[in-house]
Amino acid sequence: QVQLVQSGGGLVQPGGSLRLSCVAPVSIFIFDMAWYRQAPGKQRELVANINRSGSTNYADSVKGRFTISRDNAKNTVYLQMNNLKAEDTGVYYCNVETVMRQYWGQGKQVTVSS
Repeated sequence: QVQLVQSGGGLVQPGGSLRLSCVAPVSIFIFDMAWYRQAPGKQRELVANINRSGSTNYADSVKGRFTISRDNAKNTVYLQMNNLKAEDTGVYYCNVETVMRQYWGQGKQVTVSS
């Protein structure tokens, strides 16, 4: 069973920054890596993804504020979140795609509030 370990998250004031990390076992080959989030009462949505070559895509709501990056040697994906807004509040999940299937992290709460 592949386990993804997330770290980061927490409570931050509007305009603040947070960084999320997600580590996968180095023994597996990963294609795409992504971050999703789920706000209370809403469906899970894609925040950003990155392929193995480093090409990225972002949700319109986070463009210019969030940056996704990855370290292929460490099988780690990061999400740097700047200028956070109240509407960024939710549980953030990492997701990785392997040749067999996708895997999800356990989720980390991000709360943006004054």
